[in-house]
Amino acid sequence: MRTDLIRKTALTAAGLAFTGGAIAGPVTTAFAAPSTNKPTTQTQTDRKGHGERELGVRYEAQPNFYYCGPAATRNALSVQGKNINVDDMAKEMGTTEAGTNSINDITPVLNKETGKTNAYRSVEISTPDADAKQTDTLRADIVKTVDDGRAVVANIAGTSTDTAGTTHSYEGGHYISVVGYHDNGNTVTIADSADPNQAAYQISVEHLADWIATRGYATS
Repeated sequence: MRTDLIRKTALTAAGLAFTGGAIAGPVTTAFAAPSTNKPTTQTQTDRKGHGERELGVRYEAQPNFYYCGPAATRNALSVQGKNINVDDMAKEMGTTEAGTNSINDITPVLNKETGKTNAYRSVEISTPDADAKQTDTLRADIVKTVDDGRAVVANIAGTSTDTAGTTHSYEGGHYISVVGYHDNGNTVTIADSADPNQAAYQISVEHLADWIATRGYATS
């Protein structure tokens, strides 16, 4: 199996073991920037340029083990106020029980639903581990995309630990949305469709870059 951008990304039985089978059915909840009751768009404007920004997400868990690609895309588009049917997106992405093949299948859907042909592009981290330049590029891409009012979608694989010390393991691959950043992008906020009990968490950008390594992400 190729270890590049087109590596398949279905949640395997090993990955499901870590989520405890919690992705059997959809769950909807909302999480957003925690420190204000103002509308999300105003929150975004106030926080831009101050080292942190978090977008409001209308979160939905994935309805089955192989819909992480469509679900991550749906959650990412929700920050723009969109609510796209995951079944429709799965058809467009070519999602099967083997998963969604690559980030290159997701980027066109993000562009279509955003309404701009160049709103998103795919970026590959082709090496087994991200180097400093790749990590810096990811940080800058996340900050720019979130400042544009959009979320990043990332194709990840393996195990990583968030800032609270919780381990998240997707040995067979997974897709997540990146919906915010703090400390000038050194820490980012994840919307994860796999487990509604861990719908949102923060992770260092270095850990995220290594999580994406051999795969890719969709960004402005």
